[in-house]
Amino acid sequence: MSPVKTTKARKTVKKTRPAAKAKPVKARAAKTKAKAAKTASAKPRVLVKEKIAQSGIDLLKKEFSVDVRLDMDQAQLKKEIKKYNAIIIRSSTRMTKEIIEAGDALKVIGRAGIGVDNVDVKAATKKGVIVANAPQSNIVAAAEHTIGLLLAQSRNIPQAHGSLKAGKWERSSFGGVELADKVLGVIGFGRIGVLVAQRAKGLKMKILAFDPYVSAARFEELGVEGVDNIDDLYKTADFITVHLPKSPETLGFVDEAAFRKMKKGVRVINCARGGIIKEEALVKALKSGKVAGAAIDVFEKEPPAGNPLLDFDSVVVTPHLGASTIEAQDRAGTIIAEQVAAALNNQFVSNAVNIAPVSPEEMNVVRPFLPLVENLGRLIVELADGPLEKFDITYQGVLADYNTKLLTVAFFKGAFEGRVEDTVNYVNAEGIAEERGIGVTETKSRKAVDFTNLITVTSEDKRGKLTVGGTTIGPKHRPRFVKIYRHDIDIEPGQYMAFFRYDDVPGMIGRVGSMLGDHNINIANMNVGRKKREGKAVMSVTLDKPIPAEVLKAIKAQPGFDDITFITFT
Repeated sequence: MSPVKTTKARKTVKKTRPAAKAKPVKARAAKTKAKAAKTASAKPRVLVKEKIAQSGIDLLKKEFSVDVRLDMDQAQLKKEIKKYNAIIIRSSTRMTKEIIEAGDALKVIGRAGIGVDNVDVKAATKKGVIVANAPQSNIVAAAEHTIGLLLAQSRNIPQAHGSLKAGKWERSSFGGVELADKVLGVIGFGRIGVLVAQRAKGLKMKILAFDPYVSAARFEELGVEGVDNIDDLYKTADFITVHLPKSPETLGFVDEAAFRKMKKGVRVINCARGGIIKEEALVKALKSGKVAGAAIDVFEKEPPAGNPLLDFDSVVVTPHLGASTIEAQDRAGTIIAEQVAAALNNQFVSNAVNIAPVSPEEMNVVRPFLPLVENLGRLIVELADGPLEKFDITYQGVLADYNTKLLTVAFFKGAFEGRVEDTVNYVNAEGIAEERGIGVTETKSRKAVDFTNLITVTSEDKRGKLTVGGTTIGPKHRPRFVKIYRHDIDIEPGQYMAFFRYDDVPGMIGRVGSMLGDHNINIANMNVGRKKREGKAVMSVTLDKPIPAEVLKAIKAQPGFDDITFITFT
């Protein structure tokens, strides 16, 4: 997704993407409808490729066809993936570009754990496949394992255990160091880094943390000393633990230059991802005595057969056990099953890694508006007379203080869903708009007359300016349409809705009601918007069932009716 240029003018922010050669949004081929109907009629299939908790499998089986195939190798996977709409993996399966491209029906890849370095996220994004993980499933397990390794290598616990098991009694050979009053340097202060720091404080350690994406206020709130320059951490810390994600920027993050800056006798722990600490550099630092000990749970190559780190008595190792607790596995299975179900049900996938990132605080604010904005996208395209090439989306009220990028993506999802041959989701909706030259301008203002928050979408069709708008009300954020065509209204969206534009003269409402009643179609709710100076009105109704095409045609044929649009909202 391309970045949006931002300019500020007092209390208003505008973000603009100019339109290229536009392809009509409203163009909808018959074959697209037929394809969508055929897909909808089939029960989505999920492949569970690696072991997850039974609770997760049971959750999926309530709605989908689930195959558990733990024996499938990469070659078989490439051959079989075309049958499935979703796949759940752990760390062993590699979702390569070739396998992803072979997944003709694939909508979501679920990774039961945190890291997604075994998934070609770029290839998945290009294909419109959601990649979701379970980032909070194993954070407690990983943090506790880090503390366990910290204690194990500081007191030589595994070495002493092995010696005693071998029938030896070598108390003098396994003297260790205390953790109290020592400095623990935490590189990466995300969820796991925070939990490690909190537990280490319980051991009376002093905590230094480096993370350029954490504010000074946050460090202060957690009682941790944050450093702006990582060199300050290297030269001060007695123990160093890394908690960074694996990426091109973090591979080899702790290298030879870093070890040269550390205190002599430092001890290091890596319970994050293999390769963040450069193993060759660590081996040299151990040989030189610069590093007194290390504890490693993850390796550049796994299993680490022949790895020289295994030859050091001062190095404690475990076989990638950071997430290996019963509780973590249960959480990972359940969380990823929920994420996959959301993707297959065309709902927002909160843990998707290839969707514009939104902080938890921002997500709490924007989440209630996602269904509303999707419906506004669908509504404006359905109401339009002819193709729409550019949209202006205005966010007013409290929303103006937050990142609304995801809401704009949701708008495009609603606008394109069922109208293009591609599967449309939060991953590719904006890309589809860009490919078709559809421009969008985002405007923000803290002032919202009559509403706490108001979202308005404006475009132009053959008849001129076209506007739709909506808000939410109450603690449960019940959605409301408050602008239709060019009129103010107030109606709660329903599954079946019809919008009538007509001459503002007596008897029009009764005529519609009578004709619908003659066909046993009940009106559940109704609202009228009027513009007396123009002599026009709009009527919005929610219905108990759809209006047949012949009934719509008959109503429109009545004198004074300009337009009628019937929409089914999912």
